[in-house]
Amino acid sequence: MAMAETRDNVIGLILAVSSSLFIGSSFIIKKMGLKKAANNGKSAATGGHSYLYEPWWWAGMISMIAGEVANFAAYAFAPAILVTPLGALSIIVSSVLAHFILEERLHIFGMLGCALCVVGSTSIVLHAPHEKDIHSVKEVWQLATEPGFIVYICLVAIMVCVLIFRFVRSHGQKHMMVYIGICSLMGSITVMGVKAVGIALKLTFEGMNQFVYFETWIFTVVVIGCCLTQINYLNKALDTFNTAVVSPVYYVMFTSFTIIASIIMFKDWAKQEASQIATELCGFVTILSGTFLLHKTKDMGNKPADGAVHSTSEDPDDNTKTPQSQTNQI
Repeated sequence: MAMAETRDNVIGLILAVSSSLFIGSSFIIKKMGLKKAANNGKSAATGGHSYLYEPWWWAGMISMIAGEVANFAAYAFAPAILVTPLGALSIIVSSVLAHFILEERLHIFGMLGCALCVVGSTSIVLHAPHEKDIHSVKEVWQLATEPGFIVYICLVAIMVCVLIFRFVRSHGQKHMMVYIGICSLMGSITVMGVKAVGIALKLTFEGMNQFVYFETWIFTVVVIGCCLTQINYLNKALDTFNTAVVSPVYYVMFTSFTIIASIIMFKDWAKQEASQIATELCGFVTILSGTFLLHKTKDMGNKPADGAVHSTSEDPDDNTKTPQSQTNQI
């Protein structure tokens, strides 16, 4: 029995590492496609969808899907306490590839911010409460329609709507937290929906058809809608900002909101000890510190060397630069 458990953990470890490799690489491959598409048409940052005709973008999407499938499979073999923290490896993969392939340099303080993000996220994940076992879609629906989670969904919907209709047009191309905030907030709802759909598929394969219940289809529609929104605004973030910064900040915010949503929905916070709660709070402070450092130093590694800085606008994130100045920055 012990050998079987060890073998399962090794399989889960391999799948989790593979997932990080695929997902980390997908950020780079998708941005390569976005850059090619921008040269041939309207960029994603300005509302264009020419990237849909770019093979590199689709290769990145396939890589991301493969990573998510591997990550989902890893949970079938190894405990979440082993699999989830390994998601931070995708940040390292993305940063290293961005450094060598896209020539997007991280300043030393950016590297420190990335390290703080990884440490903080890992601390939270390792001490997060375990989810209760779910045995039916109706049980998930009951949890999802309780007052606490309904309030969370309403708050997420309000914040996403404010970001989309109030700040995307005016601040989206200057402040990456607008795009990433939308992706992360929607992502926390996506994960809850994916869990419900996953349970439905698992039970259906075992002979108990869950697709005869309307709850299953509602969860499916929620997952599709949230995923499409995430993809749209993640494309905008990648097309506008440094990939080596987008990847860790997105991971941190997505992980944080997902843990919050899970705690509210499954109410496992009641089983935590004071030391666990204190560790999670320290993790959040570490994440906030790393995110702030990343955000404030995101352009320090991309300063043009030959005085080209004078040919650009004063705002490092302003996309109204001339084509030549954009080339120098990249």
